Amino acid sequence: MTETEPGRAAMAAVLEARDVRRSFRQGSVTLEVLRGVNLRVDAGERLAVIGASGSGKTTLLQIVGGLDRPSAGQVLIDGDDIHALDEGARGRLRNRTLGFVYQFHHLLPEFSALENVAMPLLVRRTPARSAREQARALLERVGLGDRLEHRPHQLSGGERQRAAVARALVTEPRLVLADEPTGNLDGRNAEQVFALMLELNRERGTSLVVVTHDPLLAARMDRVLELQEGILLERPRSEA
Repeated sequence: MTETEPGRAAMAAVLEARDVRRSFRQGSVTLEVLRGVNLRVDAGERLAVIGASGSGKTTLLQIVGGLDRPSAGQVLIDGDDIHALDEGARGRLRNRTLGFVYQFHHLLPEFSALENVAMPLLVRRTPARSAREQARALLERVGLGDRLEHRPHQLSGGERQRAAVARALVTEPRLVLADEPTGNLDGRNAEQVFALMLELNRERGTSLVVVTHDPLLAARMDRVLELQEGILLERPRSEA
């Protein structure tokens, strides 16, 4: 469990995970992946989650994002227990509050960059013209103003990931969850994408939770948490 800093308890957390546990059955064996994770993320905060391969980092991200259910525990997003909601309400909360960035961009291949980025707004029933205008503005902001009508296969790896970041941020979410967002990129493109995420975090006040294997990337965050044997531990800055 991470310690709460003085004064933080009075602030509304964007994300709180309380004693989150997740186990899986493999034949006659029960595999305990998360053994009581506690986590709090405040508005605008940036934190990294590190840990060995198979330690449960992606599982944790999926649970706090409402994409998987915990075996026990609570996940509060803006004060709402996301796993206590029905499917429709959970989807609306995710669309309103969360953005997701993955190692692989997950752009829809049949749509242009502009259409891909506008999609979360259209799901929210934003008028099509407004959705396209907002998507265009953000794509221009991330340096893809001349790639609006290009489909994913016509974009470079770095361009696809920048489009994915734009898609995650177009709804102006309170919190972005990123799973190895630069893990599929070379050094130069990885730096550009991560610097863009930090810049947009500063501009928009969006909180970031980034799962990463990269210690240099992790060290640039406000806090570094390590998942060890199913427990999330905060690492002192000198060790990050």
